Amino acid sequence: MELSRVLYRAEGPVTLIGGGPAPAAALAAALGLAPEVYAADGGADLALPAGHELRAVIGDIDSLADRRAIEARGVPVHRIDEQESTDLEKCLYSVEAPLYLGVGFLGGQVDHELAALNALAKHPGEPLILIGERDICLRVPEAGISLTAEAGDRVSLFPMGPARGTHSAGLRWPVTDLDLAPAGRIGTSNAALGGMLEARFTGGPVLLILPARYLGEVARRMA
Repeated sequence: MELSRVLYRAEGPVTLIGGGPAPAAALAAALGLAPEVYAADGGADLALPAGHELRAVIGDIDSLADRRAIEARGVPVHRIDEQESTDLEKCLYSVEAPLYLGVGFLGGQVDHELAALNALAKHPGEPLILIGERDICLRVPEAGISLTAEAGDRVSLFPMGPARGTHSAGLRWPVTDLDLAPAGRIGTSNAALGGMLEARFTGGPVLLILPARYLGEVARRMA
C-alpha cells in the first residue's frame, strides 16, 4: 500500500503538534525556529500563542475534539484513514520539509511516546527532532552527529536495532568499536567531555537524547 501523499511543501522547518503534553517552553522554542505549524489529529486542540495559526490538521481524526470549530477558522482538516502509520507519520509523509520539530509527542502516554520514537527510527529520510520538557530526541544521521557540547552534559544513545559505533569523540565513555542493541548493551547516561561531540554508527538506528537547550544547535546542523 502506497502511503506517501504530499499535501504541503514547506521551504523551511515546520513544527508538528501532537496530542500529548506540550510544555510552553518547548512549544515556544519550536515555533521560534519553525513558525509554520501542522497538527497531528488531536494536537489541533492545543491553543497556540498569539500570532501563530495552524496550517492544517492531518491524521485519522479519531481524537480531534471539535473538527467543525477548527474548520470554521479556515484550517483544513485532512482525514487519512489508513491505519498502517501513526498520525505523526501521516504528517511526515503529507508535509515535505527540510526539518520537522515535534512537540506533544513526548512525556504523555507511554505507548504514544514509544510510537513517536518508533517513527524516528523508521524514517531516516525525514529529519525529525522531538522536543519534551527536559530533553530533545532525534535519530543519529547515517553520516553521524557533530556538535559543540558543554562538559558534564548528559548524552544518551539508545539503539533501536543492533548497532556498532564506528567513531566517537568528546564522550566520557567512548562508543567506538562498541556493539549496542535494544536487548543488550545500551548507551544511556553518557556525558560530554566538553568541546566537539561526535558519534557515528553502522546498523541501528540509534537515537540521541540531549538536554532541551541543545535544540537550536542541533536544528541548525540538521537543517
